[in-house]
Amino acid sequence: MTDALAMSPAPIRRNMPRFGASDRLLPHSRLAGPMPWVIAIMIALTVIAAGAGLALRNLGANAQAEIAGGLTVQILEGAPAERARQAEWAVAQLRGRDDVAEVRRVPESELKALLEPWLGQEALAGDGAIPVPELIDVRLRGALTEARLEELRVSLTRQAPSARIDAQSGWLKPVFDALASLQWLMLGLVMLLAATSAAAVWLAARSALGSNRETIEVIHLLGATDRQIARLFERSIAIDAAIGGTAGLLLGLGAIWMLGRQFARLGSGMVAGGGLGLMDWALIVAIPLAGAVLAMWTARLTVTGALRRIL
Repeated sequence: MTDALAMSPAPIRRNMPRFGASDRLLPHSRLAGPMPWVIAIMIALTVIAAGAGLALRNLGANAQAEIAGGLTVQILEGAPAERARQAEWAVAQLRGRDDVAEVRRVPESELKALLEPWLGQEALAGDGAIPVPELIDVRLRGALTEARLEELRVSLTRQAPSARIDAQSGWLKPVFDALASLQWLMLGLVMLLAATSAAAVWLAARSALGSNRETIEVIHLLGATDRQIARLFERSIAIDAAIGGTAGLLLGLGAIWMLGRQFARLGSGMVAGGGLGLMDWALIVAIPLAGAVLAMWTARLTVTGALRRIL
C-alpha cells in the first residue's frame, strides 16, 4: 500500500484542495475565534472615518462654492445720518457696476437680531445703544481676485471713507484650513486601520501555521504544494473577512446615520452641505470588499513566505 502511494503522487496532488480543509488548519469555530470580530471592529472604524472624511470634503467644497465671489461692505461711520448716506451711495455705486451680480443692503432689524444674543437687548436699544454699522452683501460675477478687491476699495472709499470691504472667503479661510487638516487626518486614520487589519491577519496566519505545523508537513509530504496550502488559509480568511466585514459595515453605517441625524438638528446651512452623495456611499460600501482583498492578499504572502522557510 505504501509503495502504491509512493508510485502515484499525481492523484493525491489532484485531490489536495479537498484533502486539507481549512478548518483543520484553523480549527477554531468562525464566530468563536478572534478574527471575525477584529475585522468587524476595523471595518466599522474605517467606515466611520471614511464617512467623516467624505462629509468634510463635501462640506468644504459646497461652502467654498457658495461664498465664491462674495464680499461684505461695512459702513463704520458713527453718525447715523452720515452712515445712512454713505450706505445709500455705496449701494448705488455697486449696482451700477457690470461685474456685480447682486447687491443687498441688510436691514438694521436683521443685524440687531443677529447681535442680540451676544450683546443683549439693552445694548442695542435706547439712547445709549451701541451704533450698528450698515452692512451690504455683494456677489460678484467671476472669481474674486486681490486686484478686483483693491479696485473696489479705492472706488468706494472716495465717497464713503468709512467703508470697509472684506472678502467672505477670507473670513472662512481658517475654517477651510481646519477642514482640510481634518480630511488628511481621516485619510491617515483609514490607512492606519488598513495597516492594523493587515497586521492582525499576519499574526493570525503565523499563529495558525505554528500550531498546525505538523499537519502542514504531512500534507506537504503527501504532495500538496505551497500554493495549495496557502489557498486553504485564504479561504478561511475570506470567510472571516466576509462575516466581519458585513458586521462592521452595518455598525459603521449605523454610526454614520446617528451622527447625521444629530448634525441635521443643528439646522445650519453649512452643516447641511456635508451630506454624502451616491458616489460617497458607493465608496463606503466598497470598504468591506477592499478589506477582504487585503486580508486574503496578506494571508497569501504570510503563508507562502513562511512555508518557504519551514519546509
